[in-house]
Amino acid sequence: MNYALENSSRVKIQQMEVDDARVARRDAILNMFTPQVSAGTYAYSNFGRSVDPETNTYVSTASFNNVYSVGGGITIFNGFASVNNAKISKTALKMGIDRETLIKDEVCLATMEAYYNVVYFGQLAELLENQVATAQGSLKLAKKQEELGQKSYSDVIEMEAELYEREYRLVMAKNQYEDALLKLKDLMFWPLDEELVIDDSMVIPENVRTLIVEEETEALVDYAIHSLPSIAIARGAMENAKRDYSTAKWSFSPKLSLQGGWATSYYTYPRQKDYIPLPFETQFRNNANQYIQLSLTFPIFDRLSTFSNIRKKKNAYNRATVQYEQKLRDVEAEVIRAVKDRDGTYAAYEQADCMARLQEEAYRLNVRKFEQGLISTIDFQKASDNWLNAKTSRLDALLKFYIKKSVVDYYGGIGYLEQ
Repeated sequence: MNYALENSSRVKIQQMEVDDARVARRDAILNMFTPQVSAGTYAYSNFGRSVDPETNTYVSTASFNNVYSVGGGITIFNGFASVNNAKISKTALKMGIDRETLIKDEVCLATMEAYYNVVYFGQLAELLENQVATAQGSLKLAKKQEELGQKSYSDVIEMEAELYEREYRLVMAKNQYEDALLKLKDLMFWPLDEELVIDDSMVIPENVRTLIVEEETEALVDYAIHSLPSIAIARGAMENAKRDYSTAKWSFSPKLSLQGGWATSYYTYPRQKDYIPLPFETQFRNNANQYIQLSLTFPIFDRLSTFSNIRKKKNAYNRATVQYEQKLRDVEAEVIRAVKDRDGTYAAYEQADCMARLQEEAYRLNVRKFEQGLISTIDFQKASDNWLNAKTSRLDALLKFYIKKSVVDYYGGIGYLEQ
């Protein structure tokens, strides 16, 4: 799971989304508290009629002008849009982090399930290999007994058919193992052409019941609602939709802004032979001017676009509220279902374990009877199949229990990596 998280493209993409949210958060704060400042300069030559900056009269002489300026402005009040945008960006950042956590949890769970599938098919192949070896030994014994007249030719044919069937099931199990291993590599972003060694030595505890921690379902649901990232994401979406709606309603309010600036210029008439311009430093100082401006604007008529925007934002808020309430209900149902599934798979494992023990003992007894010629080939095959099915059912129930238990522990606040 650690390897999968370090190499998952989904996690990396979401981390970039979180970084974008941090940038948006910074921009929203700067937009709320800092002014916009700009500076510029330009120069131009005029070859026609122009206004003399010194006498403020028209002249028809070519002139050269050079202007320098610095200006800035800040919005003092815009209907709390800047404040709401800052809050929205903060919530969006939290949502991005929660979404990253959610994606990591999904990757961990998918990797865990893929790993258990590999373990299941791997151990199933081992069981079938043992069955094939047993069938080969039984066939060899049956052929000797046929030579001695203790077995008929039909019994030997049935044993050969049983051997081929088990070999076929073994090939299918190996194919399923390779397919499950390929899926695990894909989820982990493991190089597909490199070997991935799987430790399938699953430790079966003497008492699986000790792995279950009893808890009240109601308390588990309450904890999940207040801690799961999916709930936090839905709650954040609802809160941001509410702020967007509030911003839209304040669109009818006037907007107050403050601007200020400074500028200066230099000019000369290069084609007037008798004209001596003032030095650049003198003009730069004497031609300087400053301004400050306080503006107040009122929205009057915008073809009802503001009303339409308010209605859309209201619908978006109501929709996000309904989605949040639905998510709460979904999580409650998921937790209750997870607890029931865990308890159900544990009960299934107990039954499968008892059945496997009994079928194993029955198989051993039937091996002796078959060697002594006390039971038919069909009865022996049936006993062998029952033992194999019981062992695979026990393994399947155990692995399912491990997954269901991990899900319940996750809802209880224990991450998949910490289990």
